[in-house]
Amino acid sequence: MRGAKRRIIILGSTGSIGTQAIAVVRHLNALHDRGEMEFGYQVVGLAAGTSATALFAQTAAMSVKHVALAGGRAGGVPGGLADAADTPKGVAVFTGIDAAERLVREVDCDLVLAAMVGAAGLPATLAAAELGRDIALANKETLVAAGCLVIPAAIKSGSRVLPVDSEHCGVWQCLCGGAGRTNSIAAKPDACPPMRCGNEVTRVTLTASGGPFRTWTKAQMAQATVAQAMKHPTWTMGQKVTIDSASLMNKALELIEAHWLFGLGAERLHAVIHPQSIVHAMVEFADRTVMAQMATPDMQTAIQAALAWPRVVAGCGARFDWSAMSGLTFEPVDPERFPAVALAYQAIERGGGAGAVLNGANEAAVEGFVEGRIGFLRIAELVGRALEEVESGEVCDLEGCLRADAQGRAWVRKAIMSMPSHAGR
Repeated sequence: MRGAKRRIIILGSTGSIGTQAIAVVRHLNALHDRGEMEFGYQVVGLAAGTSATALFAQTAAMSVKHVALAGGRAGGVPGGLADAADTPKGVAVFTGIDAAERLVREVDCDLVLAAMVGAAGLPATLAAAELGRDIALANKETLVAAGCLVIPAAIKSGSRVLPVDSEHCGVWQCLCGGAGRTNSIAAKPDACPPMRCGNEVTRVTLTASGGPFRTWTKAQMAQATVAQAMKHPTWTMGQKVTIDSASLMNKALELIEAHWLFGLGAERLHAVIHPQSIVHAMVEFADRTVMAQMATPDMQTAIQAALAWPRVVAGCGARFDWSAMSGLTFEPVDPERFPAVALAYQAIERGGGAGAVLNGANEAAVEGFVEGRIGFLRIAELVGRALEEVESGEVCDLEGCLRADAQGRAWVRKAIMSMPSHAGR
């Protein structure tokens, strides 16, 4: 209906994905105002961790009436809901560690964009799934740590999980593109995750740029600094995601995500190095044909695909320039230099709380690297050891997921503390 608005809450609004999502919202609303799209967006809620100044600036700019600040205080009451003196007038502020979850549960919306970094965004995203809200998912850790809860909740409530990661967006678009020649649930023209691919899909391949250390030797990688890990060759992202990309741990997390989003076992999931970051995903069918999705490396493309779904409208990302392409190359992942990818298959096959253990262990290991207490190669080593030694068992609820995540995190922190200072590298 002309003039219709979809109400959206953006979790992690001050981060890289959050700020780009606001730019996409503005772009889509401009299309709507020109009559090129039948619906627009009204941002009804924003959530951030501790970036109060940036959050309140967004609040004023977008005329938002409800916000959440995990590390803030409202009206002098920790965790309370009040009009704080330093917020835009008339804005209600949720504060405390559960602020984002309460924002989702108490403010009506149609779509939640989940872009909070780490396990912090898990409760709010699970709440959205339970309430039947559509979820534009940019937070890898949600499905890695709690896919066994979020996906069943989404199926039960009818919540659609629209992937914002460029790789999963690529898989999704390939599956929709192959709709005319497949028979599974993925074949429906309006299909979106959570879905379960039938046996006509034999393999899904996610690509990785290889990060800044693609051509480095293992000895060189052992001496890598945080500044060097942050020099990603093709993507501009936040610190945690960029370091995960350098170790290829991000690809491990994405493989686990793909398992949950598309109903694929480890045997049908694959990763390759693709330095140009033009091909984002490939889907191989039983007849040995392969469908690939290509786009310039711009996160706004994937964000728009999720927000505009099921419509395809003029994009705000960079247009693909074939004349600038000199070639597309693909390389196998070197398991000696990048052991993180293999950990994804272990977590998928083990099930239960293994994904949560992996996630917590990785966050703690990255934290240790950033703080200079361990060397770069120790990240994947410690995560692998935690995955082997932490017994998480089956997970039945959010408390169990968070407990397994905390166990993985605690194991790595203890291991780092026990290392002699000279052995951290």
